[in-house]
Amino acid sequence: MAARSDPDVRAVAITGTGSTFCSGADLTDPPVDEGPGSFSDVLSELWGYPKPVVAALNGHVRAGGFGLVAAADAVICARSASFAFTEVRIGVAPAIISVLCLRRMTPIAASRYMLTGERFDADDALAAGLVSSVVDDADLPAATDRLLDELRQCEPNALRVTRSLLRTIPSMDAEAGFAHARRVSAEMFSSPEAAEGIAAFREKRPPRWAS
Repeated sequence: MAARSDPDVRAVAITGTGSTFCSGADLTDPPVDEGPGSFSDVLSELWGYPKPVVAALNGHVRAGGFGLVAAADAVICARSASFAFTEVRIGVAPAIISVLCLRRMTPIAASRYMLTGERFDADDALAAGLVSSVVDDADLPAATDRLLDELRQCEPNALRVTRSLLRTIPSMDAEAGFAHARRVSAEMFSSPEAAEGIAAFREKRPPRWAS
């Protein structure tokens, strides 16, 4: 993605068109391949992306579309959106998307919805841990813009490091987590960006990266 190396890009937003965010994989071309451009590669790229990923769910999410949702750092959902893990109802399993969905969803919600394939709504998705906020359909663009504006106030490297912590710390035991966190904290507090941010705070002015 070109945005990865573009210093002017603070975050990436993904959405759909019409009444559907993502209806899942093309059943004539199952997503079992590997390598660049494969479905698992796309999800891995989004999960490990160095910048925040925002998903604006304009409509329905089915099957493989959950992978895109789970890869995002913040998910704003239109109230009319519906969700369903439809794989089990056509004789397959939500295998690839489970890698990320099981890191996001509550265990009890994951087992219910993955096993039944039943349809659930935006509020259920919020309770399940898939969605961070639900808004009226007409408010989705404005709510997404507000979130992106918040990210524009943040220092780019701090966003990258914090996103990395969100991915790595939960997989560590407490002792290893504290050791890693101490190293990161020392490095960040000694950076010129921290000096600028602290100076801006004391001087009651925006830091130079805020837009």
